[in-house]
Amino acid sequence: MNHEIFMREALALAREAIRDGDVPVGCVIVQDGEIVGRGRNRREERGDATAHAEVEAIRDACARLGSWRLHRCTLYVTLEPCPMCAGAIINARVREIHYGVKDEKAGCCGSVLNLFEERFNHRPRIYRGPMEEECRQLLQDFFQGLRGEGREKI
Repeated sequence: MNHEIFMREALALAREAIRDGDVPVGCVIVQDGEIVGRGRNRREERGDATAHAEVEAIRDACARLGSWRLHRCTLYVTLEPCPMCAGAIINARVREIHYGVKDEKAGCCGSVLNLFEERFNHRPRIYRGPMEEECRQLLQDFFQGLRGEGREKI
């Protein structure tokens, strides 16, 4: 499977988030080589703390597949999942995660802690990359832009 193709799709969604003033995080969920779920960060747009890219993509995939079980799916996200998203990934039984860049402040694939190593009933495989540099640059540019405008949202 060409992981870069799917991470490019997640990056495109992350770029869409910028238009609404949201932190650029995008996510796609893939089953059998086909994208079945898409999501992007929409916290600012919706005023909803739970409107993270992974949660949006999980909701979309569940609706499309007609099941809450995503055990045959791979999730691609531009930023390492936070505790809430890691919990949603566990509950949805996602098989595998590919994330672009580490999140030193909230990452639960090993940066702050690895929630997937705990004794939950499901443990997805975790991979960092592909396209780590592109994901990092998009986030850096976004936050530099915020600091340049004199407003820090996070």
